[in-house]
Amino acid sequence: MNRYKTIRSKNGRISFLIDKKALRISLILLLTAAIVFLISTGVGETMINPIDVFQTLIGNGTAYHELIIQSFRLPRIIVSFLVGACLAVAGGILQSLVRNPLASPDIIGITGGASVAVVVFLMLFSDQNNSLMVSIHWMPLAAFIGAVITGFSVYFLARKKTTSALRLVLIGIGVSMFMKSLTTLFMIKGPIYQATQANVWITGSVSAANWDQVTILLPAAVVLLLVTGMVTKQLDILDLGDGIATGVGSNVKLSRLLLLLLSIGLTAVGVAFAGGIGFVGLMAPHMARRLVGTGFAPLLPVAALLGGILVMLADFAGKTLFLPLEVPAGVFTAAIGAPYFIFLLYKSRNA
Repeated sequence: MNRYKTIRSKNGRISFLIDKKALRISLILLLTAAIVFLISTGVGETMINPIDVFQTLIGNGTAYHELIIQSFRLPRIIVSFLVGACLAVAGGILQSLVRNPLASPDIIGITGGASVAVVVFLMLFSDQNNSLMVSIHWMPLAAFIGAVITGFSVYFLARKKTTSALRLVLIGIGVSMFMKSLTTLFMIKGPIYQATQANVWITGSVSAANWDQVTILLPAAVVLLLVTGMVTKQLDILDLGDGIATGVGSNVKLSRLLLLLLSIGLTAVGVAFAGGIGFVGLMAPHMARRLVGTGFAPLLPVAALLGGILVMLADFAGKTLFLPLEVPAGVFTAAIGAPYFIFLLYKSRNA
């Protein structure tokens, strides 16, 4: 049976292939994300059943439910999904660029660099009352600058004549540890003074999400994810090797530079609003490959959905399993991701 379905415009000028399996899996994941979304929105100190949640979302709920859902829970869940999607796609791009299944934004230090930049931004532009003196809209730019500096530092430190995948990962792990120590130092010295808050930021949490953050994160994430969808063909070409990519007319160096910047941008917008949520960029692309194969056109959308679901589930677990305490979402992603990283490292030990 043909795996692909061809869709053409009436004049035949526009045509594209749809992977039937990937479409089916994507629809299942969308349904799963919707279910997790409804359940997570209804669970908290005040329990709201999914039907009432749905009624509230379409404007037919009570004023009390609207207050709880729209003011407190909805921004948090939207940020969770978007951050997970961005980190997952960033991880998928990085794994392709360095041709290493161990690569992800947090493991090679990009997440750490963005975190340091955000903490320095908050430290420099906060007053004595811990209120920002500049617009929060500048924070993603600070995260992007930190991620760019760290990402290119790791890339060039790993270069000799060529970039060794293992060398890049090992240097990235060292840089990541250094960035985490800097983050802790600046959190303690700056206006965000509590050590517990420092640990929450390093681990990754969406508990403080609000609508101001959503209005910044949503358009940035949508634009970056759409751009990623437009360059999946270039990722497939690069995945064939430099020789073949050059032979079909691709500018390999420029393509890698632009794709690296795209991955850094996706990481930056995620870290700017959720801190260093780890291992999502490692796990989601691997899960997507097992479901839809290695072609990037189906892989990256599936990875984005898986990443969003993973962070939503991690946040859901963090706010429900240890009531009245609330555990950062990054604790749960790390609890799953760290053993998975060790498994991948062991599996590729002879590579």
